[in-house]
Formats: sequence, C-alpha cells, structure tokens
Amino acid sequence: MKSNSKLVLFALGALMMLTLIACEPQVITETVEVTREVEVVREVEVASESKVLNVYSSRHYGDLEAPFQAFTDATGIEVRVSAGSPRDLLNRLRADISRGDRSVADVFLAIDAGVLSLATEEGLLQPHGSDAITSSVAPEFQDPDGNWAGLSIRTRTLVYNPANTTEDEIAAVTSYSDLADATWSGRLCMRPASHIYTVSLFSSLINHLGEAEAAAVTEGIASNVVRYINSDTGQIKAVAAGECDLAIVNHYYMGRLANGDADSQAVFDSVQLKWMNQDESGVFFNVNGAGVVKNAENFDNAVAFIEFLAATENQCGDLTCFPGSNYEFPTNPSAGVNETIAGFGEFTYDLDYGLASYGSLQDASVSMLEAAGYGFAEN
Repeated sequence: MKSNSKLVLFALGALMMLTLIACEPQVITETVEVTREVEVVREVEVASESKVLNVYSSRHYGDLEAPFQAFTDATGIEVRVSAGSPRDLLNRLRADISRGDRSVADVFLAIDAGVLSLATEEGLLQPHGSDAITSSVAPEFQDPDGNWAGLSIRTRTLVYNPANTTEDEIAAVTSYSDLADATWSGRLCMRPASHIYTVSLFSSLINHLGEAEAAAVTEGIASNVVRYINSDTGQIKAVAAGECDLAIVNHYYMGRLANGDADSQAVFDSVQLKWMNQDESGVFFNVNGAGVVKNAENFDNAVAFIEFLAATENQCGDLTCFPGSNYEFPTNPSAGVNETIAGFGEFTYDLDYGLASYGSLQDASVSMLEAAGYGFAEN
C-alpha cells in the first residue's frame, strides 16, 4: 500500500515537472515575440522621421525648387517648405520655440544675413558642427560660430538708362552716397523702406559713415526719389521706360531678364548695370543663408541639407544648382559662376561690413529711413 502511494506521488511529481518544463518554452517564446515586435515598431518610427525635413524659407521662387528636389532624389528625404517674409518667419520661429522644446522647422532659410544674425543672437539657431559646411563655404560668408552658412550671394547695385543719362553723370556715381546729389532730383527709383533689401542696404551706410552722415545721405536720397516701386523687376522696367533714370536693384533680376522672353530681353538691352562702391569698400551684398533651428527634430537631415547645398557640385552656375537657379553668385570658392552674371564684369564685395553685424543695425536703419521721410510704400 505504501509502495503504491509512493508510486502515485512520484508519478504526480513527474507529471508536474513535465508540465512546468512544457510551459517554460511557451513563456520564453511569447517574451521573445513581444520584444521583437516592439523593436520593429521603433525601427519604422525612426525611418519615418529620418525621411522628412521641414524648412522655413523666405525665398519666393517656388516651394519645390530644383535644388530641393535634387536633395530629395539623392537622399530620399522629403523637403517640406513653409514660405514667408524674413521677418514673418523669424516671428513664427520665436513663437514656435517659446511654446515648447521642439521646433516646427528644422532649417531656417533666409534671404538676409541680418535676420539670420538676429535669430542667432536670440538663441533660435544652433551650431551645425559640420566640417563639410565650414570647409565648403568661404569664411566671410558664414557665421563664425557655425550657426548659419551662406549658400548664395546677391549684390545690390546700380542700373541706369544710357539714353537718358550722360557718361559724365554715370561716371560721377561711384558710391551709394552719390545718389543723394541734386543731379538726380526726380530721376531716381528705389525700393520702399518696408522691404528688407532697403533696410539692410541703408544699415551699411550707418556702418561706413556713422549715424549723422548716413542720416544726411538718406535725406538726400529720399528727396531725389520720384517713385518707390516694391519690385526690383518693376524698377528696372521703369528705368527702361524712362519713368526714372536710375535705380538700385539686386543684380540677379538683370540675369532673369537677360534669359527671359523677348519683352524681358528688350528691357535688359535698354539698361546697363554698374557695380557700386568699387573705389571704396566694395559693392553691398547679402546672402541666402541657412541655419539649423534650435531643438530641430530632424537635426541630422538639416545638416545634410545644408551640406548638400554648400557642396561644390551643387554650387554651380547651372539652373539646377542653388546659386545658378536664381542667377546668384556661389559662396563656395571652388564653384563656377553662372555665365550670364559673369558677363556683368568683375567687382569686389564690401567685406568691411561683416554679415554677422547686419542684424545689429537694422532697427537703427529703419528709424533713420523714417526720420528722413523715405517712403515705406509704393507711390
């Protein structure tokens, strides 16, 4: 009897052990499957994030510019663009970052170094930390601390109508200050002070001349303006039509007209371009520049985007490259220049007024323009 009891107990014990052993692999298998499932989900999320780049851009040449599409083709990263004026996007960036620790935008692309400098000073951008960017862009066209880099250059210079001006008159206009001479009373077209192009240009007068002399020059220029036109193309057309005899414009608008339709080419042929300040500091210029936004969600993609646009092969003069697509000059010294704008002749840039200083004088420039009676709207 006792032996039978022992036998039963032994059998029950063996059965329990077998049951436990049989159950253990099921538990392990379930754990492995769950763990693997979680890992797969995470991998998909990372891949999704790595294929997106959000850009705030003040360039107004189409959301999907050819260089942006080239970046997508090369990397598979989708570029999403939100467009606006430099100041509007700066304010939007401020609001984004003040609401939380993540920015809506990954890259801030601005057509003015002053706005980029203000964004840097306010801590809205962060260093890119890329040797590729630093070595591709000439030192004078990038932030010394790596918060932004210039990707193309636009100069602001003189166009005039040779049919309505004399050679002696044009020879006497060598600096922006010469536009204040009474010779040009009622003969000058300018962009309104509401535009960043004007604000930055006149900030350079403050930098070179000091506030008092710059204010006197600004008053003289304002008194000579016959029309304020909020379009550089419109200004050039007005000069060609004889509505004014000279104007200050960004050079690339001449490049566009030269390569436009028959009417555009006729306008281009009616006017001439002259590089300003060549006997002094050099022609005033600005950059299209890009920086990585503070706490950008897609930091690596943002850096890759700027690296791509700054690379020699993407700084070419062809319409497929960032500078060439808008008839601008490259910031990469190894890159070639667009054939049309190379035909405008050699010149020197105003490197005495560093790009990183543009932002510090913008408020003073606006106040000076307002005090001088310079127009803030078209007339």
